[in-house]
Amino acid sequence: MAAESKNIQLGFTAPGFRLKDVTSDRIRTLDEMKSAKATVIMFICNHCPYVKHVVNGIVKLADDYLPRGVSFIAVNSNDVEKYPEDSPEKMMEFARAHGFRFPYLFDETQEAARAYDAACTPDFYVFNREMKCVYHGQMDNARPGNNAEVTGSDLRAALDHILAGREVPADQKVSIGCSIKRK
Repeated sequence: MAAESKNIQLGFTAPGFRLKDVTSDRIRTLDEMKSAKATVIMFICNHCPYVKHVVNGIVKLADDYLPRGVSFIAVNSNDVEKYPEDSPEKMMEFARAHGFRFPYLFDETQEAARAYDAACTPDFYVFNREMKCVYHGQMDNARPGNNAEVTGSDLRAALDHILAGREVPADQKVSIGCSIKRK
């Protein structure tokens, strides 16, 4: 059964974290990864069919916006005992297989997911240069089986507004995916 991201009040400051990046085998902090322009934090995992459906679009989106100074950070908060496909070793394989050029962090304690009130995978948050949340919702309308093209249109629109110095529209659609697998 699909889960939706929560309707949260925009404008909150991104909670800090220290998490292991499986792509570099280092502990990373939000402060060192954030951008002076815009930061995208996305809660994803390996096994979710919704993530699998859009992962190449996520990579394309990052490839398009990383050169423009936008930071991308992926976080997996799933319980790996119940979902071993989401283990750090499998995360590293997933990141390599899809050509991630951004950190893929393991939230073993699930504290980051709780701090962001993340509910599903994928779940996208966009922060401005002050690290205030200006967008929370879907990447686009594409879902497994609905034949909609994966374009990243909703995230692209939010990022384009930020980069142009315009306010991100408040009309935002929730993301739909698998629930985050809590311990």
